[in-house]
Order: sequence, then structure tokens, then C-alpha cells
Amino acid sequence: MNFLFYFFILSSFLVAGWRQLTWLPIAGGQEPMAALTATIISTAGDAVQLAIGLIGVMALFLGLMQVAEEGGLLKLAARGIRPLLIRLFPEVPAEHPAMGAMVMNLAANLLGLGNAATPFGIKAMQELDTLNPTPGTATNAMALFLAINTSSVTLLPTGVIALRAAAGSSNAAGILPTTLCATIFSTATAIFCAKLLARWSDRKTLQKAAKPYKDPGKPCSHTSNSAPAAAILSTPSRLSKWKPAAGLGIFMALIALMVIYGKNISGWIVPGLMLSLLTFGIIRRVPVYEAFVSGAKEGFQVAIKIIPYLVAIMVAVGMLRGSGVMEIVTNSIGPYTAALGLPAEALPMALLRPLSGSGAYGILAATINNPAIGPDSYTGYLVSTLQGSTETTFYVMAVYFGAIQIKKVRHTLAAALLADLAGIIGAIIACKLFLN
Repeated sequence: MNFLFYFFILSSFLVAGWRQLTWLPIAGGQEPMAALTATIISTAGDAVQLAIGLIGVMALFLGLMQVAEEGGLLKLAARGIRPLLIRLFPEVPAEHPAMGAMVMNLAANLLGLGNAATPFGIKAMQELDTLNPTPGTATNAMALFLAINTSSVTLLPTGVIALRAAAGSSNAAGILPTTLCATIFSTATAIFCAKLLARWSDRKTLQKAAKPYKDPGKPCSHTSNSAPAAAILSTPSRLSKWKPAAGLGIFMALIALMVIYGKNISGWIVPGLMLSLLTFGIIRRVPVYEAFVSGAKEGFQVAIKIIPYLVAIMVAVGMLRGSGVMEIVTNSIGPYTAALGLPAEALPMALLRPLSGSGAYGILAATINNPAIGPDSYTGYLVSTLQGSTETTFYVMAVYFGAIQIKKVRHTLAAALLADLAGIIGAIIACKLFLN
């Protein structure tokens, strides 16, 4: 991240400087360096406003998370998908709170609830950090979890559907199958790349034993990276053989439900989630008000902690846009990507999506509202699918790793960017299949 951050700043300065030296005064025009200065100041302020805006959302969902945790819902959820999580995260004990937090985060991403997924993701990172033998350095589990987050399977991209409807689309929810296909492909790529790159990353961090986890009220029996998985696999499961299959069937039924009725039920998701978690807490005799307030306090503290990280990454990305670097890259490679199914009009979305969520959203709105393109053209479907099937990688890294003071990201960035690339390829293939 140190080199990448400096490279963004340096390239932006050099391009803006060259434009300044060759600039011819135009009535009402702004000098390139003055525009870059204004961009730096405005994006720094935007980063703080974004963090402040996150306070309420994070307080809400971490409060609900606390209720679910005290009621034991997270452990129940973790047990339900334990066979899969054991194989994906062998260094994390199945009963560890990180498992439950990751389940909630992935479920929120599945339903397109980006704001809800962020608090759960931060909570998962904080819990994973309790198992970290080298504070300040990302573990394999952290790298894999973040890579999955940048490409998480999405059933219901609610924000994109709403924007398409506002742009006059005849089938605003038509991106559901393309988004689902693209995210399945990108998530599979994220898992494969994270696992593969972990073998080539810094070996010293892998030689140290992980911190043991002690389940409250139980003696600690985990003393190494491999011990948790071995202990779990050797313990007879209470789940009968048919329950995993039943869970998979329910999941597939939910996918079909989302594809068919996703637009109609999207407004019910957040209120339903809130009521369900609080009702579960009441049934389990949890003091829901006190638990909620306790979790909300943590959400406030985390939102404040991530401000410096957001300022750094958002200023760097803003400089890329304000200096003209993004424009130069788009004009240079646009003709070549068009031949591969990525039109020049959609290229800015593909390039900017991993860097700036708000910037990509603005490009999406401008593209589908362009009368020459529209929301229901191939390009309109493609930019909509890209918005719904890829994540703002650098933002996620800044927020999640900033919350636990991670400075050495190891192979995380490479795995996440490869997943982003897979998402772009998957979106192109899916749009060509479903629109032909």
C-alpha cells in the first residue's frame, strides 16, 4: 500500500503538472493544478463526511450484531455452514465469534446490503485479529475474507435496480441473473487466488503459531494453526447428514425467490432483519436494549478510527480523476477493450469501480441516463452489472484493515484485484449470454 499510495500521488502530480505547463487560458476555465488542489481539499472533506455518515449505520448494525451474539445466533449460524467455513478458514475455530460475524457479513452482501455488510465485516476483522500472531500484518484468513468481500455473491443489487428504474428501464431488475453469474465467477476466483497466493507470500508470518482461542466457559485446547481444524473435524457433529443438504436446498430456494421477486421484496429486507434479530434476542432472554447500546458504542468508536485511512485513499483516488490520469488511460485502451466486449463508454466504470464507489455510481448514472445509451442497451446492462457485481476494493481495504491497524496487507490486494478482474470478465460474459 505504501508504494501504491505514493504512485497514485506521483502520477497525478506529473500529469497535472504537464497539463499546467501546456495549458492555454480559456474563459471560465480552471488551471489544471488549481483544479487538482481543489480536488484534494474536497475529497479530504468528503472522506470525513463519509466516515461521519457511517457512524449511524455502523452503530445500528453493530448494535444488532451484539444482540445476535449475546443470544447465540452467530454460533448457530456458524455451525450451519461449518463444513464450508472449516475448509475456507482452517485456522479459525468453528465456535469463534469471527465465524458468526463473517456469516452475517456474507449474508448482507448476498442481499446487496452494502451498508449493513460493512459493520459486520469490521466486526469479523476485529475478531480475526484476536487470532493474529503478528499484529499489524494481515493473516491468511483476513486476506481471504477481504478478497471474498470484494467479489461477494450478490442476489439483490437494490441500489442499482433503483437507479435503473429511475432512468426509465423497462426491466430494472433484469440485471439480477447477470449480477449473480458475474459474482459467482468472481467469488470463485477470489477464493482460488487468495489460497494460491498465500503459499507464495511471506513465509515468516506463516511459521509463527496462532494465538489460542478460548471459548468462554471452556478450557482452551487450540495451540497451533492446524489444531482448531483438527479438533473440529475429529469432534462428532450434532448435525445429521440431511441438514446440510436441507440448508443448501433452502439457499437455492432463496436464490430463485430473489431472482423472481427481488424487486418486490427489497424494501422489506432491512426492517425484517432488524425485527428478526431483536425478536431472536427476546426469545433468548437477552436484554436487547442494553445489548444494542453496547454494540452501538463500539460502532461509533470504529467509525472514528477509520477516518485517517479513508482520507488517505479517497484523496489519492480523487487526484487520479482530477488530474486526468483516468481520462488518459480510458482513451488509450478503450479501442482495444471494445473488441473484447467492454465498450469505451463502460471502460471508466470498470477502471473506477475498485477505486471509488461514489465515482463509479456517478458514472453509472451518467451512462444509463445518456439518451444514446440508455439502461436497457448492452452497455447499460454491462455498467449496471459491473456496479452490482464488483466492490470498491481500496475502500474496503482502508476501512477493514484500518479498523484493526493492519499496515502489511501481504497478498490481499493482489487477490482482491484479480477477483475484480474476474468480475469484469464475468459481467461481460453474462451480459452477452443473457442479452443474445
